[in-house]
Amino acid sequence: MIKRLKILRDDITRLEVDAIVNAANRSLLGGGGVDGAIHAAAGPELLVACRRIGGCATGEAVITPGFGLPARFVIHTVGPIWRGGKRSEPELLANCYRDSLRLAVEHRLRTIAFPAISTGVYGYPLEKAARVAVREVASFLLADRTLREVILVAFQPETSQAYWDAVAAWEAGKLV
Repeated sequence: MIKRLKILRDDITRLEVDAIVNAANRSLLGGGGVDGAIHAAAGPELLVACRRIGGCATGEAVITPGFGLPARFVIHTVGPIWRGGKRSEPELLANCYRDSLRLAVEHRLRTIAFPAISTGVYGYPLEKAARVAVREVASFLLADRTLREVILVAFQPETSQAYWDAVAAWEAGKLV
């Protein structure tokens, strides 16, 4: 398996890591799914911090403290809404991972956990999203030596399986 990449079936809001990534909406003011769960677990201070930031563009990332979470920081990234894959969705999703990893390194973090960005209400096909996630994380880890561990967190068993399938494709040289 790719060194320093871990796949974990768990609740991302319970992980004791330097940062968890929030699959946020453009306003950063909370929503459903993982975004709502992170806001609920972090407490009202997270909403205040996100209001100060004033939003985030699709494919980009911003960082806040973790407040009531076990994670020290939350990196908020806005994934693309799936519209058939012809409106730069793969590139935007890839940039969510790259920008989040860049912020982690910039802030001297060692451990970071990602949810399956854009696969909920944004409708990105799970298998395609998992392939983007594994490709971007694996490529980053090949070039970077500062991050100790990147965790791809699956809440559902099908997400975990999609990650494992993407890792197998990467290791077989079919995911570049």
